[in-house]
Amino acid sequence: MSADVVAFTIESLRQMNFDVDGAGADTVFGPAGVDLDSLAVAELALRVEDAYGVKFGEEDMERLAIMTLGEFAADVSARASSLDGAVK
Repeated sequence: MSADVVAFTIESLRQMNFDVDGAGADTVFGPAGVDLDSLAVAELALRVEDAYGVKFGEEDMERLAIMTLGEFAADVSARASSLDGAVK
């Protein structure tokens, strides 16, 4: 699932008008990478919540902003897996 989340995230960032040419799992969200501001992190989180059914709290936003795309994808995958387990 992580690869799907990375692809979804890159496409979402492209739709949000961020330069993601050459972006991959090792690309950071912060200034050394995609350079997301706090509003962009929140918008991305909402898109991912809608697509994968996961939830991010306000307390998660700062931590998300310093992740790589791969770390973010792994976090989303873990959250989604825990939801799957809770539903069963």
